[in-house]
Amino acid sequence: MSAVYLNISGHIGELVLDNPDKLNALTVSMLEMLEDHCDTIENNSAIRVVLLRAEGNRAFCVGADINAWAGLTSFEFARNWVRRGHRVFDRLAQLAQPTIAVISGPAFGGGLELAATCDLRVMAPEATLALPETGIGIVPGWSGTQRLVRQLPPAIIKEMALLGTRLTAQRGFDLGFINRVSADTLSVARAMANEIASKSSSATEVAKYMIQIKLGEGADASVEALGGGLTAGTHDKAEGVAAFLEKRKADYSNN
Repeated sequence: MSAVYLNISGHIGELVLDNPDKLNALTVSMLEMLEDHCDTIENNSAIRVVLLRAEGNRAFCVGADINAWAGLTSFEFARNWVRRGHRVFDRLAQLAQPTIAVISGPAFGGGLELAATCDLRVMAPEATLALPETGIGIVPGWSGTQRLVRQLPPAIIKEMALLGTRLTAQRGFDLGFINRVSADTLSVARAMANEIASKSSSATEVAKYMIQIKLGEGADASVEALGGGLTAGTHDKAEGVAAFLEKRKADYSNN
């Protein structure tokens, strides 16, 4: 049965796609599990870094399970499938913790879009990336024409979407989309995660917010999170809350 598991070890959380018989194709239940795990991760202050990987050695993720959407009407497809995927993928992309995709095999369609939600990516030398949707009469639907265009040159995305061209790991690295190419993707990703986890968790979180703002990824929430965090640690906040609870006028004259 298809699933997404969350394993936690120390400061590292690992999201694991587990549908190997279908090359880790995403089902409705997997999307729901992924969204639930994002809530768990963000509410667990012990988790400082998140890895996203897959079971089996045949694929990272070949996209959405065609059986989950093939029978939908156009309206259902747009509202219930495309928008749901966006909501879940945006949730992952906007996690406070840094994220690392471990691409141990092909990442096609929704699988590539899923990897694009992560901050860093480690890829096996023989793995490939693709946007094959037009070959089956649809278009990329979970940010393949939006988030990916902020991460890869538009001409490359057009070639992938229009011609079906696949990117190799080395080409992805040369284009700045892949951070590391290694035959031992998981070991390299875990080493990167441990290095991040050894640093200030508040500093890495704020650094991620700042970069995400420039990229337009959850910018509204990130700006207000930074502003809220800045004011929440001040004397003014403590005085304002105390005055409210004591039903008196706040005194900010000592600032």
